[in-house]
Amino acid sequence: MAAHTALITLSHGSRHPDARTGVRELTRTAARQLGVMGADAHLEFDTPDLTTAARQLADQGVTRAVVVPTLFTHAFHATYDVPEAIANAHDATGIEFIAAHGLGQGPDIADILAARAITDIQAARRPVSQIVLYPVGTSNEEAAGKTVELGEGVEKRLGLRVTTAPATGYGKRDIAELAADDAYLLPLFVTRGLLLDRAYRMWRGPASEPLGTDLAPVVAQRYAAALATLTTHEGARP
Repeated sequence: MAAHTALITLSHGSRHPDARTGVRELTRTAARQLGVMGADAHLEFDTPDLTTAARQLADQGVTRAVVVPTLFTHAFHATYDVPEAIANAHDATGIEFIAAHGLGQGPDIADILAARAITDIQAARRPVSQIVLYPVGTSNEEAAGKTVELGEGVEKRLGLRVTTAPATGYGKRDIAELAADDAYLLPLFVTRGLLLDRAYRMWRGPASEPLGTDLAPVVAQRYAAALATLTTHEGARP
């Protein structure tokens, strides 16, 4: 079944001119790992939207797709925008969509962040005494709390103090106030964004690039888990 079920990643979208490139590379990498067709789609700012991406896949004979939102938080976009986009795309194309969990902020994401930090701090060859985790942020207080917990998870893995500094929403921090020569900026970003570019301009210490294709195993796992759940339910039918 997996060979005939496409992967569609669904990002928030960005006005940054290079944002889609990063999402497309992530999608292609995850699709290669899964051995399936892949396409990227976006809720706003970037193209194609989910309906357009689904039409392109339908033209190639695809009848079923797993949609993996490339969202770290389970907030408004995940609970309202994603289901609406899936419903609209289904009505327009007839493709059967299976909604997967998003990237989330669980232990697998903490592992990826910690691994990236280790690699980049070693490459920088500069003393680092603290890490600033830099997410986009959210207006959902519960989701913002999960991001703080994610930072604590990274701190436990690395043994370095981690401060979570969202660009927007609950807990918003001025990144310039946290910039220091011995502070390392660890973005919780899938791809390039205008907020991240702004942070880079104000940062004095070492900094990482967006997580990009490091997230491919997570996307692949979300796809596989969603498909396995569907298969289990189908097997239980009388």
